[in-house]
Amino acid sequence: MALNAEVMQAVERLDYRVTVGDVAAQAGLDVKVAQQALLVLASDVQAHLQVSESGEIAYEFPRQFRAILRNKFWRLRLQETWDRVWRILFYLIRISFGILLLVSIALIFITIAILLIAASSADREGGGRRSRSFGGGGFFLPRIWFGPNIFWFFDFDYGRRRYPRRVASSTRTSPKTENQLNFFEAIFSFLFGDGDPNAEREDYRWRSIATVIRNSSGAVVAEQIAPYLDDLGKGWSKDYEDYMLPVLSRFNGQPEVSPEGGLIYHFPELQVSAAERGNRSVSAYLKESLWKFSSASSGQTMLAIGLGSVNLIGALVLGSLLQDSLLVEQLGGLVAFVNSIYWLLLAYGTAFLGTPLIRYFWIQWRNGFIEGRNEQRQQRAIALNQAGDDIREKISYAQQFAAQTVVSKADLAYTTETDLVEQEAAQADKIDAEWRRRLRESNP
Repeated sequence: MALNAEVMQAVERLDYRVTVGDVAAQAGLDVKVAQQALLVLASDVQAHLQVSESGEIAYEFPRQFRAILRNKFWRLRLQETWDRVWRILFYLIRISFGILLLVSIALIFITIAILLIAASSADREGGGRRSRSFGGGGFFLPRIWFGPNIFWFFDFDYGRRRYPRRVASSTRTSPKTENQLNFFEAIFSFLFGDGDPNAEREDYRWRSIATVIRNSSGAVVAEQIAPYLDDLGKGWSKDYEDYMLPVLSRFNGQPEVSPEGGLIYHFPELQVSAAERGNRSVSAYLKESLWKFSSASSGQTMLAIGLGSVNLIGALVLGSLLQDSLLVEQLGGLVAFVNSIYWLLLAYGTAFLGTPLIRYFWIQWRNGFIEGRNEQRQQRAIALNQAGDDIREKISYAQQFAAQTVVSKADLAYTTETDLVEQEAAQADKIDAEWRRRLRESNP
């Protein structure tokens, strides 16, 4: 079985001494997956197994276990190296779209300038004959460009008016806020956005559910879990709380029936911890984030639209000028090259403005569904806060199954840290006391 990155992160966050329930709750993992992954990790790094007198198990990992794994497995070293390389490659991909835009604009307008100069020279040599036919189809162009000053877009002081760029530590981190993107990053954000804001929604959902269960000492009712789920079903499926089945399966829970016929659920594995951790804060319901069009500032967005418009208009003008095939053949060089890739330039210019436009309407459509799901979950949280007597009775009955077991080092019956003979010698008094207690119980 391969090493589980989420389990390793959970072990580090929990200070290297954990139980299966600790890891499952911290990472939101299936209890069986967490147990198997812990065994694999413990075997690979030679972690210590600790068993309490009540039979509960804790794992204590060396703090340098990642270094041990790197020295042991070349695949892990290769993966870490690839992660660093990919971050660089992905950043280069992001800025390449802005670079392509500037290159496209430069090629288009340099070619336009060459064609206009060549046309003007031909007009002077040919007595103005060329001006009547240049451009084909009667399309008239002035010899002097009276459009906006395109060099304003290349203001080299632009970078001084923004906050310094912050490079993200990984591709899964949250999007940058306004004024933290440089020009090239802003172009990518304008085109493609900043990724799914709810990419880790499922992980967060299960972590939240596990936290609610642990805050309730391992025993809950369905109404406490409902604000973190999506579809609760309809009719009998909802009344019989079928939506709790995935939760029971993931965290190895057990349903119980109250005297009044209500269902409660307790989770023995989540009731065991390696240390006293107390309650953790958790949101009242699972709230999905709305998709954002772009993290670029409004000024950067307007700049991107302006540059895209200049690029597209320039491509259309260039297409008209390139209709004079005789002039293109005579000039050759850059003009011939641009003519050969003209349709790529036009396609890029069209896609540069078309992609964000389509994405804008798609985001509005997507956010409508997100707002609907958020509202449903919020209503369930409000209903829980305003619970009636029947729900309060179920919660009260669930407390009979609430428990919290801490596997402390003072109550260990066995550990792999020391030899078994040494452990028996160290616990001789405790073993004798236990035998005397059993003798008294057997001979009242």
